Amino acid sequence: MKSFIINQNDSGQRLDKFITKTAPKLPKSLLYKYIRLKRIKINRKRAEISTKLNVGDVVDMYINDEFFEEKPKTYDFMLASKKLNIIYEDENIILIDKPEGLIVHPDKNEYNDTLITRIQRYLFEKGEYNPDDENTFTPSLANRIDRNTGGIVIAAKNAETLRILNEKIKRREIDKFYLCLVHGILDKKEDTLVAYHIKDKEKNTVKISNKPFENSKTIKTKYKVLKEKNNISLLEIELLTGRTHQIRAHFSHIGHALVGDGKYGKNKFDRKKGFVHQALYSYKLRFNFKTDSGILEYLNQKEFHVENVWFATLKDI
Repeated sequence: MKSFIINQNDSGQRLDKFITKTAPKLPKSLLYKYIRLKRIKINRKRAEISTKLNVGDVVDMYINDEFFEEKPKTYDFMLASKKLNIIYEDENIILIDKPEGLIVHPDKNEYNDTLITRIQRYLFEKGEYNPDDENTFTPSLANRIDRNTGGIVIAAKNAETLRILNEKIKRREIDKFYLCLVHGILDKKEDTLVAYHIKDKEKNTVKISNKPFENSKTIKTKYKVLKEKNNISLLEIELLTGRTHQIRAHFSHIGHALVGDGKYGKNKFDRKKGFVHQALYSYKLRFNFKTDSGILEYLNQKEFHVENVWFATLKDI
């Protein structure tokens, strides 16, 4: 039997969600059976699958140890680099300027040194995060950007912050702005592009069309030309929708591929000019809350940006 005392980061969850996280090897069929047979209780009383947990509740699980994962004696995130470029930090969030080439989450090729493991190491060494004190929560990212795109990523230090940020992103109440270089000179110096988008998961590419097609989704990309030089344009982009590879694929579709883009552009030519990665940077965000933002209300209308984006001066063009 194992007992868990519900802390602030665990509260508000349904009982079945909490059990799935704390006993990940327990089959769903047994989970429901054990709740029904009162082998899983809240405060020594019968519980329902949908019961919401509150701070201070005690969850008792009369199940075999084999269904739980032992907490490690050492933590994998301690193998991550200490390098972090922090733009802003408070008790709830961290805004990180992610460099190109760094993935945000572990994958099959890189497990230890990722943006989130760097953040977890940083908070652990600061004394703000200890896995032994948490039942289910780990510091998490609210948004993500591709490996070869640099820019601002938001990390949540607690579960309530993560919940609010996820809701705000879903409601499009966090405005995100990018800088990019594209080939050519655009006829319109400011416009909102509208097209239709679908992702090919096997090839990890997307298809763009001017007309809707089966399973396609609408994309809207707002841009403004900031500078022009040697048939290259520097643009500020505001994403009005957030689809996979939206900026890269959308501008390639209209004949203005991003400089350095190996997937949708002219990478062979661009590499000779020294562009190893696509010239795309998530350089600014604005908290633009229109609905209740709870403990994050103090962030409303605050704006944060990266001071120096490596390609923004056009000096190497």
